[in-house]
Amino acid sequence: MITWLIIGTTAAVSFLAFQNVALMEKLQFNAAQIVHRKQYYRLISHAFVHVSWTHLIVNMLVLFFFGRNVENYFSYFFGNKGEFYFVILYLGGMLVSNVWSLIKHQNDYYYNAVGASGAVSAVLFTFIFLDPWEKLYLFAIIPIPGIVFGVGYLIYSYQMSKRKMDNVAHDAHFLGAVFGFVFPIILNPELFKRFIELLPNF
Repeated sequence: MITWLIIGTTAAVSFLAFQNVALMEKLQFNAAQIVHRKQYYRLISHAFVHVSWTHLIVNMLVLFFFGRNVENYFSYFFGNKGEFYFVILYLGGMLVSNVWSLIKHQNDYYYNAVGASGAVSAVLFTFIFLDPWEKLYLFAIIPIPGIVFGVGYLIYSYQMSKRKMDNVAHDAHFLGAVFGFVFPIILNPELFKRFIELLPNF
């Protein structure tokens, strides 16, 4: 499964970066380095390193629980192209989630970001789009329908990105989530009709 491959690779690269500051600095997202020094690989490499074990474990747990389900859905809806589309979903989440940061921080050599949160948010919201009433567990305890969680997540991410109260890239979470919701529609617009038909079935 692609999900397992991503988790294994991310865990290995993150572990190496924990031990090697130079490697962490080379792989992290830095808009100025990307724009002015053409280090385009950072657009992807940043998603394979994390700031801490907690950061890594949370992202990979979310990917583990929802990535496998999205893979199965993609296999059902897209057949042999399912795995390829899942890879595009994950890579697209990496890229789209950092568009705003790339523009905003293109002249700031001191701004750095790491983590797979944007890509993972994309996978999570593709799952919500395909199964909107499946329960998600807030703090691993409180059951919330996916569509309700999704709306709350978008509002929270948007508000926190405006307040700038912490070091979390809430704008990346927001953009990754929106991409994850839209991506299946791009692949097959008929899926949006399916989504609308599912909404009354709570």
